[in-house]
Amino acid sequence: MENVVVLIVGAGPAGLATVASQFSIPYVFVERESCSASLWRNRAYDRLKLHLAKEFCELPHMSYPLDAPTYIPKTLFVKYLDDYVERFNIQPKYLTSVESSTFDNDEKCWSIVAHDMAKSTIVRFTTKFLVVASGENSAENIPMIPGLQCFPGDVIQSSSYKSGKSYSGMNVLVVGSGNSGMEIAYDLAAHGANTSITIRSPVQGSISKIMGDIVEFQCSKNISFDAIVFATGYKSTSNIWLKNGENMLNDNGLPIKEYPNHWKGENGLYRAGLERRGLAGIAADAKNIANDIKSVIGIMSG
Repeated sequence: MENVVVLIVGAGPAGLATVASQFSIPYVFVERESCSASLWRNRAYDRLKLHLAKEFCELPHMSYPLDAPTYIPKTLFVKYLDDYVERFNIQPKYLTSVESSTFDNDEKCWSIVAHDMAKSTIVRFTTKFLVVASGENSAENIPMIPGLQCFPGDVIQSSSYKSGKSYSGMNVLVVGSGNSGMEIAYDLAAHGANTSITIRSPVQGSISKIMGDIVEFQCSKNISFDAIVFATGYKSTSNIWLKNGENMLNDNGLPIKEYPNHWKGENGLYRAGLERRGLAGIAADAKNIANDIKSVIGIMSG
C-alpha cells in the first residue's frame, strides 16, 4: 500500500497540465498506456491539426516556439507534449490501469486498486486528493444501426483512420460532421474517394438501416458504399471504476455540475478536461485544481 497526497490518473494533456501545476505538492501519476498522450500518438489521423490558434491551445507554464505555425499539426503537438514532460520532469507510472477507487469515510481518503500490467501485479494506493484526468476518449462511440454487423466492407471509427490513400476510387460514408468528420471527409475526397457525409440534418439524413452494402437513409434514399467511417466521438469510461463519485459524474461519465464548477467534486475528488472545452479548458481545469488542492492543504496544515 502506497500512501500519497495526490493521485492523478491519465497522462493525456489534462493529466500533464495538472502535474505541471502542482506547486511541488507530492503526487503519483498513473497511466494505463505505455506512453503519454496515446490518443494523439496512436489514434489520430495524419492530417489532424489543432482546430484553434496556438495561443488558445497552450498548457500551463509553457508556450509554443515562436516559429510554430498558427494551427499546430499533430506531429508538432506531440513534440510539444514531449518537451512539456521533459521540462517539468514528469514521470508517470506507465502501464498502470486503475481498476477501482472508493472513498473511505472512516479514514477520509480514497483507496485505489490498480493493475501493474508490466509486472502483472496489483498495486494499491491511498490518497487525500484524487484527480481523474482520463476516460473521456477511452471508448469508441459507434451507434447501433440495424444491419451494420453484416456490412461487407470496412467499418472503422475515426481513431483507426490514418489517411484516405487506401480508399481512392471507393464509395465511402462518413458518419458525423464534427471537426473530425469534416476533416476526414475532406481527406478522403482529396485522395480520390467518392465521399458522402451523414449527420442529424438533411445533408444525407440519419441512417435507418444497412442491407449488405446498401445504406438506407431516413429520407428513403439508398446508396451502395464500400466503407464506413464513424466520426461519432467517444464515450467516457471513468464512471466504470470511479465509485463514490455520484455527485460529480452522471451515468455517462459526464460532469453533473455545469461550467465553470464542473472540475470539483466532493471529498478531494477532481475531474480535469471533461467539459469538452478543448485545450484551453484543460489548462483552466489544471490551474483550478492545483490552486484548490494547495488551498485545502494550507487549511489542513493551519
